This record gives sequence, structure tokens and C-alpha cells, in this order.
Amino acid sequence: MNNFQRENAISNAHVGRDFEEVALKYFERNNIILYKGVSLPVGVNQKKKNHLFDLGHTSSDPEKVIVECKSHKWTSGGNVPSAKLTVWNEAMYYFHLAPEEYRKIFFILKDYSEKRGETLGEYYIRAYGHLIPDDVEIMEYDNIVDEIRMLNSISTL
Repeated sequence: MNNFQRENAISNAHVGRDFEEVALKYFERNNIILYKGVSLPVGVNQKKKNHLFDLGHTSSDPEKVIVECKSHKWTSGGNVPSAKLTVWNEAMYYFHLAPEEYRKIFFILKDYSEKRGETLGEYYIRAYGHLIPDDVEIMEYDNIVDEIRMLNSISTL
């Protein structure tokens, strides 16, 4: 049986929640106060259904921001984590369906592959760039040096 649990983690859910905290603190340091679990109506037609984004502002806030956080890594063998990137594609679809007035941020963990010579985020943009909406900002968080790098050029932070 394969164990896809993150090494030294209680659970993958804990890893995700911890990474959301990292994102919250980053945005707070940049004077952007966000809330966990912001629900917005999304859909391809008049019939909308609420989707829970990891972080964001409520619809009544004057500044409208939504954030999806992903702390996925290359596989232990340095291969592409295909199933996890399917989750990234799903996030892009929800961003595409979200109300236009929202600033959309994809906050990801930097994970560099020596084998491939690129980070997982760089790989994603190269392989799946056609699925990334033009208004989505991709921020790659380097947990070693506690810095953000913009992987696309539309960000204002």
C-alpha cells in the first residue's frame, strides 16, 4: 500500500490548514486582512452554487479578494504529482467562474525539482498555462527564506 501522507505531518489536511495560516500572515503583513472559508456564488449560467474559497473577503467588503492555497510538492521520486495538479486545474476553473470584480490569487508552495530544473509552479504554468485565467495571480511562497515570488506578471503586491 502506498502512503501519500506528507512526511512528518499529522495529516495532509493539517498541512493544508497550516499553509493557509502562512498565507493569512503574509497578506496581513501586506495590509490585506482576509478571512478563512469565504463562500461565493459560481456557475456557468444563471443557476449559481456557492463555492468555498480558502481565503478572501466577504461580498460586502469594498476590497474583493479570493485566494486558493496549495502546498503540493513533486512526488518523492521527483515525478509530476498529476492528481494534485488536477486539483490546481479545478481551482483555476473556480477562479474562472468567480465574480469578475474579485482579485484572484493562487498561493502555492515553492518546491524545486533538481531533476527537472524548475519549481512545481513553473512546471504548472508551462504545462497548463492554457487553463489559467488571465486575471489569476500566481504567488509562489518560499518557506526557506519566507519570501514570495510572482510567477506571472499581473500582481500588484
